[in-house]
Amino acid sequence: MSWALLSYLLRYPDAEIAASGPELRAEIAALPPGPVRDALTRFMAGWTDDPTALAARYVQTFDLRRRATLELTYYAHGDTRERGMALLRLKKLYRAAGLPLASAELPDHLTVMLAFAALAPPGHGEAVLGQHRAGLELLRLSLHDLGSPYAHVLDAVTAQLPALTVSERSAVARLAQEGPPEEAVGLEPYGPPEAMPTGAHA
Repeated sequence: MSWALLSYLLRYPDAEIAASGPELRAEIAALPPGPVRDALTRFMAGWTDDPTALAARYVQTFDLRRRATLELTYYAHGDTRERGMALLRLKKLYRAAGLPLASAELPDHLTVMLAFAALAPPGHGEAVLGQHRAGLELLRLSLHDLGSPYAHVLDAVTAQLPALTVSERSAVARLAQEGPPEEAVGLEPYGPPEAMPTGAHA
């Protein structure tokens, strides 16, 4: 599985990441032939070593559009108490697998989930990603609609997961039509403080 590589590609592209283009291309070329390697090759076709350009593309894609957020529980729960509980469950799951969250990102951030999949015992990461299959599909479709190169990275993620079930397809269609739940009046946007990792901000 290429979970660690996919997590790296979805990180904010600082100068170190921007300069890693040759290494990334070599690692992708070494992957077995198939949809994952093909998708990541398409992604790297638009890569530039200019960190300013890469950062601007990243911010424009993920930070300015809620419909393309990397925080997967948002798609199903919006900014509600239920989302706070989902974040707390993820933190407990990571801790139970011996991998307590040490990132400043929220536990539902896709880079965190992919890093967990890379490090966790076999099957644990795939199970977590599978629980958020509808959110992953919504993100993938949104990125394709935007014409974003990051859509190819999501293609590579979903290519390593089971196909959508009928119920998951129904959930995708419903969420695409209705959007996430509205924020409940008087609630903190991400739930209880224990669901928030150190250094994170709402």
